[in-house]
Amino acid sequence: MIKYLGAAIALLAAVPASAETVIVTADRMIDVLSGKMVDHPAVTIVDGRITGIADARTIKFGGDVKHIDLGGKTILPGLIDMHVHLTSLAEIGGYRGLQYTDSFWSAVGVGNAKKTLDAGFTSVRNVGSSDFQDVGLREAIDGGWVQGPRITTAGYAIGATGGHCDNNSLPPSLDRKEAGVINSPEEARAKIRWLHKYGAQVIKICATGGVFSLGDSVGGQQLTLEEMKAIADEAHMLHLRVAAHAHGDEGIRTAILAGIDTIEHCSLASDETIKLAAQRKTWFSMDIYNDDYILATGTANGTEQESLDKEKMIGLKQRQTFQRAVRAGVRMVFGSDAGVYPHGDNGKQFAKMVEWGMTPIQAIRAATSDAAEALGKPEDVGAIAVGRYGDIVAVDGNPLTDVRVLERVSAVIKGGVQVK
Repeated sequence: MIKYLGAAIALLAAVPASAETVIVTADRMIDVLSGKMVDHPAVTIVDGRITGIADARTIKFGGDVKHIDLGGKTILPGLIDMHVHLTSLAEIGGYRGLQYTDSFWSAVGVGNAKKTLDAGFTSVRNVGSSDFQDVGLREAIDGGWVQGPRITTAGYAIGATGGHCDNNSLPPSLDRKEAGVINSPEEARAKIRWLHKYGAQVIKICATGGVFSLGDSVGGQQLTLEEMKAIADEAHMLHLRVAAHAHGDEGIRTAILAGIDTIEHCSLASDETIKLAAQRKTWFSMDIYNDDYILATGTANGTEQESLDKEKMIGLKQRQTFQRAVRAGVRMVFGSDAGVYPHGDNGKQFAKMVEWGMTPIQAIRAATSDAAEALGKPEDVGAIAVGRYGDIVAVDGNPLTDVRVLERVSAVIKGGVQVK
């Protein structure tokens, strides 16, 4: 703690008198970078960013410094969910969604953002929404009009005609071309430029079929290698990263070879594809909790039987794939697919990640330091460290011995402001 104290004193001395200074104290802090527990932390936050970490027993509080004392709790970095759909509701599935006007989904996004923040997730990657709803939500949060996490936005997801990112629920008489549909590498490049123009900060593609798309094979590949490579090249030129929805092995493998940054779901990856992912250092984002919710809910929320049958087919296989990927050393991030199950329950996935092969610190890093790296923001989020945002969550107990305590976050600080 001596080095932390020295850094804190030096940085505080350089802070302008007008800067807002907050010091957060607690009994314990998880340093996710070292994997160690730190006793009696005092985290200094100036104008939203961490400027020092010291031993609380050495600090005298007073003056204009705001002190947030979290008592006997354990603090850790604000959590990061790399796969959410804030403008979707798990409670409304299938054709029931057509009963609501378009702007309804933007409205519920506001409530979902607050639930997500209260659950301890101070950063999320929203991988797909219609009408750039996620961009508008991000702008409202960043402007202070509503409360929610820091959002990395994708806008429309890109996919092929008739694929998972197309709308296959309507008859030909009501046919329309979805905004994210492409059918060639050239169309893919143009689509990325258009998405970037209107606020996409990450590109989401649908490389294979899916559970909740009708009429397609959940594992069938839907974009060619040439299309995926064009997407990756164009996005990377614009300094955007790419996430690929992919359940089937061929689609996963093709996405890896194309240079896609993160593969979502990864349900049916073979050992050979898992080995390739480890070699290429491709990130896997696997939503291994939501199977419980989907199967328990069945068709009660409007989900079509076809989708339920797909979930029954891949749910257990996905968890077994997760286990094999962890053992093989594939880089993993926390992605819940909240919106397929209720927002605010994101933290329930931690226990599944540990049940299926991770240690608690691995699961925590998947939602903090590792997620920050995959997001391309390791200097901003993912750790309680000097220079990063003052995003902190507090829990009762020790997540390193009982990861389930992360399901019950008792305090949330975002940018030095206590929001819960």
